[in-house]
This record gives sequence, structure tokens and C-alpha cells, in this order.
Amino acid sequence: MNILLRAHSGLRYVVLGLLIAAVFTAYSNWQSNKQGDSKIYLFALIATHTQLLIGLILYFMSPKVDFDMISNKVFRFYSIEHVFMMLIAIVLITVGRIRSKKLEGADKHRTVLYFYAMALVIILAAIPWPFRNLGAGWF
Repeated sequence: MNILLRAHSGLRYVVLGLLIAAVFTAYSNWQSNKQGDSKIYLFALIATHTQLLIGLILYFMSPKVDFDMISNKVFRFYSIEHVFMMLIAIVLITVGRIRSKKLEGADKHRTVLYFYAMALVIILAAIPWPFRNLGAGWF
């Protein structure tokens, strides 16, 4: 459990880095009207899905997920808020990637930009940062 928790906590920085890189790449490619696809979009998708798999394992094993203690903000965050916001973000990333594969040129990159940027904002809001007092650290 501790190894999975550390992997999930550390992989968040990889996911954030890849999403930020994908958003900046999509914006750059959109503005310059580049053709083709960028591998960074795929890497961001793979990293977020890997993070999802580890997160789902933790969700079903974690003592912080307790629906009987839903009035407590920590238990509510981990039982409901975190998982649903992250699922929404991953759906946005997946839909953005699938829709972009069907498009060409600037439309492809604009689609990735919008969907990945929305997902990035949701992920940043759903991470249990240490300053939110949810029992999590930086790593």
C-alpha cells in the first residue's frame, strides 16, 4: 500500500509536467498551424491513465475512503471529491485525444489545447496539496 501511495504521489508531478507540456505544445502548434500529431499528447494520456489505475487500486484499499465518515472533510475529499474530479479530468483528456485524432491541422491542436487545459485545471483543484490540510504531503 505504501509503495502504491508513493508511486501515485510521485507520478502526479509527471502527469502535471506532461499536461503542461502538452498544453503549451498544442498552443504553439495551433498558432503556427502545424500539421501532424505530437507524441506529448499521447504520453500525457498514457501517464494519466496509469495514474488512474494506481488511484483506483488505492481507492479500494485506502483507509481514507470511508462513506460512514462523510461529514469529515478529509474522508469526504478522498471518498467523493478527489475521485470524481479526477475521473472527469481523465474523461476530458481521453475525449480530447480521440476527437483530435479525427481532425487535421490547427483544429487538431486547438481541440487538444481546450480539453487538456480544462483537465489540467480540474486536476490542479483535485490534488490534495499540503496547504489544503487533507493529510497529504508534497510527495
